[in-house]
Amino acid sequence: MLKTNPENRIYIESFQDAVERNRPKIPETRTRLEKAGVKYVMAAWVDLHGIPKTKPVPMSDFDELCLGKGPQFAVHSISYVPELSPADSDQVVVPDLDAVYICPWDTSTAIIFSDLYWEDAPYNVCPRQALKRAMQEAAADGYAGYAGVEPEFIVMKYDEDGHPVKAFDDDPANGTRPRRQAFGYDVEYSLDSMPFLKEMIDIIEGLGWNLHDVVAEGAYSQFELDFHYTNVLEMSDRLTFLRIVLKEVAKKHGMFVTFMPKPTVGDWRSGAHINLSLQHESRPDENIFKTPEGDWSQESRYAVGGLIAHADAITAITCPTVNSYNGLVPRVGGFEGGTVTWAPTNITFGFNNRSAQFRLPQSRHCIENRACDMTMNVYLAMAMHLTCAVDGIKNQVDPGKPTDFDLYSKTEAELSELGIRRLPRTLWNAIEALRSDEVAEHVMGPVMRKSFIDYKTDEWERYHQSVTDWEVKEYLRLF
Repeated sequence: MLKTNPENRIYIESFQDAVERNRPKIPETRTRLEKAGVKYVMAAWVDLHGIPKTKPVPMSDFDELCLGKGPQFAVHSISYVPELSPADSDQVVVPDLDAVYICPWDTSTAIIFSDLYWEDAPYNVCPRQALKRAMQEAAADGYAGYAGVEPEFIVMKYDEDGHPVKAFDDDPANGTRPRRQAFGYDVEYSLDSMPFLKEMIDIIEGLGWNLHDVVAEGAYSQFELDFHYTNVLEMSDRLTFLRIVLKEVAKKHGMFVTFMPKPTVGDWRSGAHINLSLQHESRPDENIFKTPEGDWSQESRYAVGGLIAHADAITAITCPTVNSYNGLVPRVGGFEGGTVTWAPTNITFGFNNRSAQFRLPQSRHCIENRACDMTMNVYLAMAMHLTCAVDGIKNQVDPGKPTDFDLYSKTEAELSELGIRRLPRTLWNAIEALRSDEVAEHVMGPVMRKSFIDYKTDEWERYHQSVTDWEVKEYLRLF
């Protein structure tokens, strides 16, 4: 958990300060790992896509690793950040000894989330440190950020011909699929999935994350997890570790997990809604979005205003792939669960309105951003949410009136008259918003933002160099 006393606000620190922060923690951490049987340690830094990278080291090198004398990385050679040349220094990794995870599927190995330094300073393309800086700035204004995430994913396997298919799907490939999705909440399919789910549930419970439930979601073989919230840094580490857990458990059962938001036309989109709340540094454990009477506070409205003001740029981070935008539509023809997607489509907020980007749920006092998926770099996503929410409070940004009606039923003209804008329709639209957003440049820094935009621009251009099956069917014989 985040500490509130000033001496713990160390998120902008020199390499030597980071090392000295580790030094007194090393003996206790080493003892705990050795007692658990750990033989190998992976100090994992996070790349631009939110994917952890590492070089395994034996426990005999643990102390050296924690003191910044472990492996070095030429990050700029592999992670789409070409601002440095082959003649420049490598990056040095410093483990965060408050972020140690022993792998439950192989207790001989531990993963420690870590930060990157370059020439004795925080590396300017280290997403985890971007979040730490955002947390420090929020703390200086008197706020601490907390979040929960609702990860969704699809479990798949390869058939006898090597084609990827749903792991839990008993309908014949050429059969008639139900018009209304049978998989959602279903007891039979949940039972069929339990050999995989039981191992995953046991691991998450063993990690102490307080798993609330697992949901058989709308698409065949699609699941959602619901576990307890924590501070934004720990939640980002948890989500990153969860992606590893899910993949490793699936492999043991001859399957694999995909976080691709929209694998087929008929599928429900896989999202990863971020639920953000704030506390006052001076009043820990008190959610400032909730009044003593149990209503939504004025600060919660201002926080929504800050998020809405930068929603387009936020969406470039939370929905960062071409495929992400195939799911942010109101209706889909031939959709297995009917035609309405339940996906967010417009930049607005409402009380329990699932067609809006930002929902103020009836069951908890947090701001839920529904335009997020599991391909996001969660560290950058949390940094943007925290900074924009605090900025909204500081500047008393009015979010406008809540939209407590079905946005799917409104025409573009009606929405325009109400002053409600559409979510970015494509990755390109979102990237263009990110390019001009001053808060995004502040959060990411100019170098990291440029690297992210350059990579995503290349992704967009490569996408348009391909010819899809849809285009062939639509145009080949029409013209």
